Amino acid sequence: MPDLPTPQDTAEAALFSECWDAVLSYADLCTAGSTAATQLATEAFSLGMREARAAEALPARSAGRRPARLPRIPLLLTAVRETAADWETQGHGHRLDPELRLWLNSDKAARYTGPPLSRPLALRGLRDLQAADAELLWLAEVEALPLSAVARRLGLDPATVPDELAEVRRLFRDRCHRNHLDTPMDAQCRSYARLLDAVTRSPAADTPNDLSRHLARCVECAEAAACLRLHGGGLPAALAGGVIGWGGLAYLERRRRAAEVRLGAGRPAPADGDGAPPNPGAHKARVVRNGLLVAAVLVSLLALAVSMMPGGTDSGVTPADASDREPVAADPGVSVPPLSPLPSGSPKPSDTGATGKPEESDGENPATTPQGTSSSTAAGGGAPDPDKSEPPTCRFQYDLVSEWPDGFQATVTVTTERPLDTWRVAWSFRDGQKVGQMWDASFAQNDARVTATAADYNKSVPADGSLAFGFLASWQGKNSPAYGFTLNGHRCAKA
Repeated sequence: MPDLPTPQDTAEAALFSECWDAVLSYADLCTAGSTAATQLATEAFSLGMREARAAEALPARSAGRRPARLPRIPLLLTAVRETAADWETQGHGHRLDPELRLWLNSDKAARYTGPPLSRPLALRGLRDLQAADAELLWLAEVEALPLSAVARRLGLDPATVPDELAEVRRLFRDRCHRNHLDTPMDAQCRSYARLLDAVTRSPAADTPNDLSRHLARCVECAEAAACLRLHGGGLPAALAGGVIGWGGLAYLERRRRAAEVRLGAGRPAPADGDGAPPNPGAHKARVVRNGLLVAAVLVSLLALAVSMMPGGTDSGVTPADASDREPVAADPGVSVPPLSPLPSGSPKPSDTGATGKPEESDGENPATTPQGTSSSTAAGGGAPDPDKSEPPTCRFQYDLVSEWPDGFQATVTVTTERPLDTWRVAWSFRDGQKVGQMWDASFAQNDARVTATAADYNKSVPADGSLAFGFLASWQGKNSPAYGFTLNGHRCAKA
């Protein structure tokens, strides 16, 4: 196993420290054990640093022009993927993740090393940016660093970083649009290219039905839509998936969790002006955890006080009981087990009624229900479950358009017997799938339950008419079809 390269100066030593964590995180995703992960990360880090130093030593091709190359961290992550491919070729594939091995031997992996015009759009767009702009975009969007930390790392003015990031996003979009038009494509994709550019420029723009159907079928155009649409929060996933390839969404989630841990360990939280997207799920988890810790401390102190009262026999606490409780009071953290996530697809206590089954809201006023939360219609458990008390008045069709090792594309079509002024379609996943992007609807996900809400332009549906939307999502291990579809709180049957 090669040794890590020696830093050339203090600045490069600091850079090594910042990049190593990212490289090891991705190497751990790619391998079947910690020892293999460390070896893969070390080999890839050495390879990536040699390539970075060689690229920096090249003279500029012309005034104000630099050779196209990736920022430091994505360059090193690409080196992890290339080193993993070398392992597979040299007979060491048994040390890699089995799904990665399948991906490395597929046409999907060939896109990253094939002709430049056939490579993923996000990869080409990031390479076309100036080095400082590409670094800013990657650190803020994929590594999920607060903008104050990004400013310190890049030597920028914290007050101007939000504006600079917004400008870099626009530059990235322009590069992706230009590259999309340069990409060899069939006549149908070519006919939709300019329309796709117009629709993705504004969050209020209507998406024509024919374009929506095309995006549901064409992976390349859906990939372009993710890069061109700056609103909606899909840019980080587009960058991670397009630049890294296999495991991009899983790496993105790891980096976000790592950023939350760093902030929770005493670093100052980003100000609102930092531009970091709110994370209500993480906030809720922290509130619940803190509440349980406080409750545990109070119970322990109460037990200690009772045990020290005179006449312990009358109070029902024996000396043995008191001695057993003292260590808990001295170390209240021991009495609180670590919080573990609920199994995928299992309802939270707040989502169940008296029968313990998940309940749907009636859907009369969706604006009053915060995104990412669920509500129950049964106040005392005596109201009938709308899913069971009436025959279905709608039918659904769930189509898996395409699937790759860590993600998939699907469409949902619902036919309603009744006319609708607006609609909200909900369903559940069995295997922990996570929706990352949706078109022709907005979405919120609470654990396994996903709710899609009509866009402004497709709220009205006539009787016996259909509504449709599509989405991109991630999965790990298994990707069972969605189930439990409802329309405005009423059960739908499978078409």
